[in-house]
Amino acid sequence: MISAAGLALSEIFSPPFRSVMWKSLGLTIAVLFIIWLLLEGLLGWLVDIRSYPWLETTISIVAGLGLFIGLGFLVAPAAALLSGMFTDEVAGLVERTHYPADPPGQDLSVAAAIGDTIAFTGIVIVVNLVALALLLVPGVNLVAFFIGNGYLLGREYFEAAARRFTGRAEARALRRENGPTVFVAGLLIALFLAVPLLNLFTPLFAAAFMVHVHKRLSGSRRMASGQPRNP
Repeated sequence: MISAAGLALSEIFSPPFRSVMWKSLGLTIAVLFIIWLLLEGLLGWLVDIRSYPWLETTISIVAGLGLFIGLGFLVAPAAALLSGMFTDEVAGLVERTHYPADPPGQDLSVAAAIGDTIAFTGIVIVVNLVALALLLVPGVNLVAFFIGNGYLLGREYFEAAARRFTGRAEARALRRENGPTVFVAGLLIALFLAVPLLNLFTPLFAAAFMVHVHKRLSGSRRMASGQPRNP
């Protein structure tokens, strides 16, 4: 598990992944910036105290700090929103590089990818809003953040990797059969998500990581190093 995570981390900065890395990074930053502007505009509309400039300035500073902290919880929805755009591209690169002896996976249709992404993003937003609401409760908010995102991101990215080779029901069944392993893998993604700046690469890391996890659980004919499995 740790070796697969280390391999995925090294891959997202490697030359073959550089093109998709820059696209993912640019779109992730753009999505977060748009969310920031929307939240700042909403706050400005809700709090209008122009008659008291000093109070308006104080609230703006406090609100800005609050938005900056809260934005950390919004990286997960941004990663979920972009998951459908890059999962197949990243998975294809990983499969061709490390598992050339295996049959190549099939990309999801555009309609299926969009539908899954919208549904998944909605769930992730709800979970992170709950974690954000618990921000002032020591310990509880971190538990909610890691468990909620660990489960959801692990489930989504694993099933996305599995569905390149099988149907939705079969992918879900494989994930349930290996529930503890997939959940631990999801926790590693959530841990990656909690690291400032590095978390901007979450869509790439999660997609590459779960391809390796799926290959190990589904019995790939080759290990990530490209060497044959021992009998």
